[in-house]
Amino acid sequence: MAKSEQSRLSFDEFTRLIDHMHDEVMIYDRQYRIVYVNNACLRHYGYSQSEMIGKNFQHFSREQNCWNNSVLPSVFKLKKPLSTIQETYLGTQIFTIATPLLDSKGEVEYVLMNVRDVADDGSVQRMTDVVHEFEESPDQVVGGVICRSPVMEKVIALARQVSDLISPCLLLGETGCGKSMLAKYIHHNSPRKDAPFVVVNCAGIPSDLFESELFGHKRGAFSGAVTDKAGLFAEAEGGTLFLDEISELPLAMQAKLLHALQEREYRPVGETRIRKADVKFLAATNRDLFSMVRSGAFREDLYYRLNVFEIQIPPLRHRKEDLLPLIYYFLNQFNLQYRQHRQLSEEALVIMQRYDWRGNVRELSHVVERLVVTAGGDQVQVGDLPASLYETNHFDNRPVAGQVDLKQALADLEGKIVREVVRRNSSSRQVAAALNISQSKAVRLMQKHLAGSD
Repeated sequence: MAKSEQSRLSFDEFTRLIDHMHDEVMIYDRQYRIVYVNNACLRHYGYSQSEMIGKNFQHFSREQNCWNNSVLPSVFKLKKPLSTIQETYLGTQIFTIATPLLDSKGEVEYVLMNVRDVADDGSVQRMTDVVHEFEESPDQVVGGVICRSPVMEKVIALARQVSDLISPCLLLGETGCGKSMLAKYIHHNSPRKDAPFVVVNCAGIPSDLFESELFGHKRGAFSGAVTDKAGLFAEAEGGTLFLDEISELPLAMQAKLLHALQEREYRPVGETRIRKADVKFLAATNRDLFSMVRSGAFREDLYYRLNVFEIQIPPLRHRKEDLLPLIYYFLNQFNLQYRQHRQLSEEALVIMQRYDWRGNVRELSHVVERLVVTAGGDQVQVGDLPASLYETNHFDNRPVAGQVDLKQALADLEGKIVREVVRRNSSSRQVAAALNISQSKAVRLMQKHLAGSD
């Protein structure tokens, strides 16, 4: 008996083992609350265990749109196991088997879910085979705008408000912060969502071709115009015209664009007939347009016509809550694209979360893609990260939660990096190459952080 008692797992040991499962395990109580979920939830939803346990099903399924095709309400109604294929808002396809546990009265007490990446099991009846008229299927946005920070949620709320309006909207923010993404979001949530969404890169069109590209031209209007050509205004008819990098619009074109915005009409080059423009205008720039107005580089009247509604998108370093779900969104996407199964080690994830991402979401996407392609194994280690992520002057200089001294926090992080690289490389020369530093500096760091270690 004593031997049997010793062989039993404690609850803490049991949960520690479950946390190491690749498949997700999630348990709901009869109030639709999550009473347990293992660490796989981070890969699927970008939320940690502590963020999910205790929260209600409604919070993640409807308010945050974390997944589609929810199976839980049907299990409570039918009181039988069901399976379904879902897609999370991080772009992962998952196969979910939900099993109800009934109490002595035959009522559902708990629902146990086993969730795995893109798999199937024919032994469990599919929800779609038995659920028809009484199951609600809300129209959820999956894989769209990914945000968790309060500041970005306000941006999205404002974008929803302007999506119904015909008035122009100006999107401002640093390079790579998501202006194009937000423009698409506004279009796809507008009454024009089924009409074209046309992007104009104002920096990529030669100034002498701008008018023709925007408004089109008649055959013979100028040398080389051998056929009639419909411009981007005509392409966007009934839909949305997104003028990206509007600050690069030539001054000569600014007056013509202003007329088109104000009068909602334009004239193709070489044509006498005026055409009406049923188009919603969105514009974006990473430059300070008001300063350009004061210097005479941008027309004041055009600035105020474009700036009926202004949305300022904060940089990624000012919305750290969005970083983790974005990392896993890109990781899922590039794993699928390159047929890999990369995951991030805890140490690599710590460094990525501390980095300030001056290139914003675009830089993050490029780094994750590089890791998926070049990592030495399925688990991305510190040594796989680009050397630029190690440079302390590129780390966010805000205090880290739970730590008082930033200098000490960075020193601790430096020590983790050095120990991890030394574990993978035997000589100071190899360590120097991995960290992109001189050999003498590598020796000093090894002496500093490895002294007294086993």
